Amino acid sequence: MLKPLHLSRTELAAYVSRQLATFYPDGLDTDAPFVLAAHLDAALLRLGRCINEVRWWTPDQFDHLHSTQYTLFLYYLSNTIWKATGNRTLCAKLFGLNKALNGIDLFYEIDMPEVMFIGHSVGIVFAKATYGNYLVVYQNSTVGKNHGAAPVLGEGVVMYAGTAIIGGCQVGDGTVISQGTSLVNADSPGNCTVYPGPGGQVVFKATRRDALQDIFRR
Repeated sequence: MLKPLHLSRTELAAYVSRQLATFYPDGLDTDAPFVLAAHLDAALLRLGRCINEVRWWTPDQFDHLHSTQYTLFLYYLSNTIWKATGNRTLCAKLFGLNKALNGIDLFYEIDMPEVMFIGHSVGIVFAKATYGNYLVVYQNSTVGKNHGAAPVLGEGVVMYAGTAIIGGCQVGDGTVISQGTSLVNADSPGNCTVYPGPGGQVVFKATRRDALQDIFRR
């Protein structure tokens, strides 16, 4: 079971509750501390699955002062509570808290993978798309819809800083989007790196090394 590094489970639930009360002093959701406590273990279980796969992180240990770990925790907590209770008000506050603290737009209704890594959360936007496992996303990257069409990302997709996947894209397993590259209404064959090409087109080249091996214990 994942162990919070600095706080007990009871203290962690109270900590989140105090943050919500500070950011949203509206007097609503008076039962928030109880709801948070009731679903904390389930959220930590999901977070632990993710933390234990990342090479740089100590297995079975959660540091709420580590901004990326806390980013993932707030998402898993909001998504867990949403699926279990449908409490839109509380989940919207958890979403807003994550956005305020970590600069990420990750809605509680979105189904994110069991294992993912966020390099730096600032400026990342996730639409309601399909996400494969072992997703890697760095700062200022966007997954978005275009005219209602949402991307489908396979397993092991890497989005380096300042990238975008927009619209009806079928992104194959093992696709790496190079820094500053946008994939718009275009498919990726997978096991490749996507670069910007002439005339606004993109170029697919064989990936030289597996970036996932540096990040995940797989």
